[in-house]
This record gives sequence, structure tokens and C-alpha cells, in this order.
Amino acid sequence: MAERSTAAVDVADNSGDEPLTAKADQSTSDGVAQNRERETDSEEAQGSGGTESPGKASPPELHSGHKLARRYRLEECVTRLDGFSSWRAVDEKLRRAVGVHLLPADHPRARSVLAAARSSALLGDPRFVQVLDAVEENDLVYVVHEWLPDATELTALLASGPLEVHEAYQMVSQVSQAMAAAHREGLAHLRLTPSAVLRTSTGQWRIRGLAVNAALRGISSETPQRTDTEAIGALLYAALTQRWPYDNDAYGLSGLPKGVGLIAPDQVRAGVHRGLSELAMRALANDGATASRHETPCTTPEELVKAIAEMPRIRPPEPTFTAPPEYQRTSYQQGYGRPAPHMGATQPVTAPPPPLQSRTGKALKWAVSALLIAALGLGSWQLAEALMDHAKSDDTQKTKTTDGNGKGTDKTKPVKPIAIKGAREYVAKGDAQAPGDVGKTYDGDSSTYWRSKSFVDGPEMKPAFKPGVGIVYDLGSQQTVTAASIGLRYPGDHTTITLYGTDSMSSSTSVDSMTKIGTITTSGTSAKITVSKKAKTQYVLLWITAMPYASGDQYSGAGYKQAITDVKFTG
Repeated sequence: MAERSTAAVDVADNSGDEPLTAKADQSTSDGVAQNRERETDSEEAQGSGGTESPGKASPPELHSGHKLARRYRLEECVTRLDGFSSWRAVDEKLRRAVGVHLLPADHPRARSVLAAARSSALLGDPRFVQVLDAVEENDLVYVVHEWLPDATELTALLASGPLEVHEAYQMVSQVSQAMAAAHREGLAHLRLTPSAVLRTSTGQWRIRGLAVNAALRGISSETPQRTDTEAIGALLYAALTQRWPYDNDAYGLSGLPKGVGLIAPDQVRAGVHRGLSELAMRALANDGATASRHETPCTTPEELVKAIAEMPRIRPPEPTFTAPPEYQRTSYQQGYGRPAPHMGATQPVTAPPPPLQSRTGKALKWAVSALLIAALGLGSWQLAEALMDHAKSDDTQKTKTTDGNGKGTDKTKPVKPIAIKGAREYVAKGDAQAPGDVGKTYDGDSSTYWRSKSFVDGPEMKPAFKPGVGIVYDLGSQQTVTAASIGLRYPGDHTTITLYGTDSMSSSTSVDSMTKIGTITTSGTSAKITVSKKAKTQYVLLWITAMPYASGDQYSGAGYKQAITDVKFTG
């Protein structure tokens, strides 16, 4: 598919000759709860109080409480810049927070903003903050998008220091895969800054402002793939070093010392992962030139995805366990509630109550003793009877499990877990679903998932379009699999899962040539498969051919879809 940047929707070019990622303006168009600064790049950007420079349309005179389309109530202005404004708003129809970009209909970039927003909305990729509406109405153009109150900008994350190595690896993997998918559909971002990359509370990375942010500012590029790839390299550089990879300060980060040029992250900060350091340099290579010790530069997000796939997988850090606090005496043990004796005062000694020495007391003691003896005798008799019944049942069981020749049945073999050494998404036809998330299916965390895309037809998948989706697991060596358990996210309708034994992790091996070892159909949120045909195999394909219908959420729209986690095999 031919590439299509925002220039394809008539965006004015004001990007200049300087690389996009080298620009140091601090404006953000899509607000989140963690970033509510208004942009003040110039006096003209302050809003209605200032005068616009010649040739610029005046920003709409709106205020908190104003409603658009009798539905979107404006709450807070988070950006006011260059003739447009961005707001946090409330969708009163669906009772949820949304973001809104506003600009006059006669703004010179109004048409290109509408076109960019509609193109972005058609992509429908859950890794991007979704455009919900793009409308021209009453001399206003407005674009409505998702608002993620639980998300944190990369800018805010880097304020406290560089990212942990696994977190940086996840960020660059997910962002590269998302941008590669966008470019395959002809869409570019062109303004991929730290404030445009968000981490949700579930650990997912999402990108906001695809095509729209650049259209709002009139940014275009003759090499959109190279521009976005260099921007991803800058994000990774900042995540590893907490420095901006140019000689100017930007996005709350200090730039590199002037005159030293572009130096590798592992030369800026000690302890930086060598593989990620080289990856950042390959993406940041200027004019295709890199230092001699680096490999071929990556000039497209697709090349960056392949370079990441060739790296050894970076595993998450082991959980740390803190030692329990030292034992502390409680206030009760320390005598809490007892009055402290006065110094020098004689404390009266309370005499204990007299024992039961009267005739009535003696009779009471004998009665209690008799009851105890009777209770013990009754309990002993019941215990003996229970033991005899148990012995009889054991004899009966032994009789049942012994054949006519007196030979007993084989002992039940103990079940042992089989460790998963690696995994890869299996793509039989069409596009991959979420190849960067396959490790989340066996990371021991039930809150992380690998998700399929949302399909229009179902529950059964259509072989002509997509025969199924799945993941191939590497068990490390030849293993006899007896059972598998899988956690699912979406219940309803039905989910059909089949296990196949295969000889490699490659998607080039057809499902028909594999050995079917078990299958199940369930409408719940878990699946337990008992292997019907035991066979030794090192690789197991988990193949989904039917998925339930689920409503839209923050990851994907409504449709037939499924997500899996906590995959475990036993032998």
C-alpha cells in the first residue's frame, strides 16, 4: 500500500528542514489527567485575551459548560495554541470523559484536520487513542477522541528517572508495532513526542494524536516513515537516559552537551542495556549514517519491529520480597489498660475466691465429673465405630480395584507442570493480532493479556478471510502434554480452542499438517483441555477458531474477539 502522510490530506508544511523530533515546543493537544498545563508559546496563544497574528483564524470563544451537539459538555481547556483549543469534556449521552479539539470552520487547517481525523478513525487500532467523532457544525470544526484518566504520559514517567529496562523494551516494542500497522494503512503521526505516548494502569502503551496532531499544527514530511522512526528512536533514547538526544532541552528533559554530537545511550548513563542502546542509535541515524560499531540503520517502523524481534527477549525483573518487620510487643502484652502503681504506695493484694468446699460445691463437682466421663465414653464409642466403617470401605475399594488374577491397577502418575520457554504468534492468513503481547499469556500475571482484534463475523471464524488466531509455545524439549488450562477475558457465545503438536514455531507450517492433541468449546472465562491423543512434542499451537461477541472497551471496538492469559501445560 502506498504511503500516505498528513500531506495527503492537504496539510500545510511548516515543519522546516529540522528533524521533527528535534523540535522543542512543549504543546500537547490531547489532555490526560496528569497533564493540564496550558500552552503559552507566544502571547497570541493565550486565548481570547490576546490578538492573533495576521493570517491566523481566531480561536472559538467558548467556555466551560458550553455544549456541542447537545451532548459534549466542555469542562477544562488544556491547550490553546495557534488558533485552535483542546478541552477535557464530558459525553453526557454515554456518561464518560472525552477530549475535544476545536477550531473555527474558516481556519486554514480546518479541512485537513477533519480529513486526518476521519482517516485515523477508520484505522480502529486499539493501540491508538481512538477518534470518536469529527464534525463541522455552526462555524466550528471539532474532533472528539478518547480520554484516558488512568493513563500517564511518558513525559511524567521520565520526570522521576529513566525507565526500567524491561519497561523501555515494552514501550519501544509496542510503539514500533503500532506505527508499523499505521503506515501499512498509509497513516503517519509526524509528532510522536513523549507527551503523545501514554502508559495505562494495565501496563499497555497507547499513542494519541495519530495524523491529527500534525494536521492541527500544519506539519508534513516528505519521508513520513523516516520521521516517525527517528521519533521512536528519540523516545527510546529518552527512556534509557532521561536525556533528549539533541543539544536542546525539550519536554522537561535536558539535551546533550553542545558540540559532542549524537552519542550512544550507554555512553551517557552507566548500566544502560547494550542492545537497546544500539537499537536507539539505529533508529536515530541521521541521513542513513551510523557509527562504525552499529548495524544498518532502521528507516521505517517495520524495520524497527524486525530489529526488535531479532534481539534476545528481555524478561521482566524478578519480584522482590521485603523481610517482615521485627516482632513488636503489643500494647496488651505491655500491660495496656492496667493502671501504673504509684511509687511508694502499698498495693492491696486481692485474695482469691474460696474453693467449693461446701456440701453443695462438692455435689456440683461430682456431677460435672460424671458428665465428663459419660461424654468421653460416648465419644470413644463413636470414634471406634467410624474407624471400623472406614476399614470396611477400604476393603471394598481394594476388592473393586483387584482383578480376578489378584493383580492391582497401575498407580496414578503424579501431574507435573511444564515450563514454557518461549512463544510466538501463529499467523495463518492476514495480519498478526498482537505479536508483542504473547509473553503476557504465561508471565504469571492474570491482569495482562494477549488480545485478538475485533471481527465483524462470528462466533465461527471465516477460513476464507481468517481461519483462526493463535500462539505457538516452546516447551524447551520434547514433552508429553496431558492437559492445558487457559484464562479468557470475554465470556458469552462460545470460544473454541484446539491444541496441536507441531515441529517448529514457524507460521509456514500449516495447521492441517500438525497433530491434533485436544480441543474444547466453552462459554466461560476459563478453558481446561484434557489431551485426547498423547504425543511427545516440543511445540504446541493454541488455535482459536471461534470467539464470543463482546462490547467495545479501551482496547478494541465491539465485535467477535477474545483475549487469553495464564496459559499452563501439565504432563
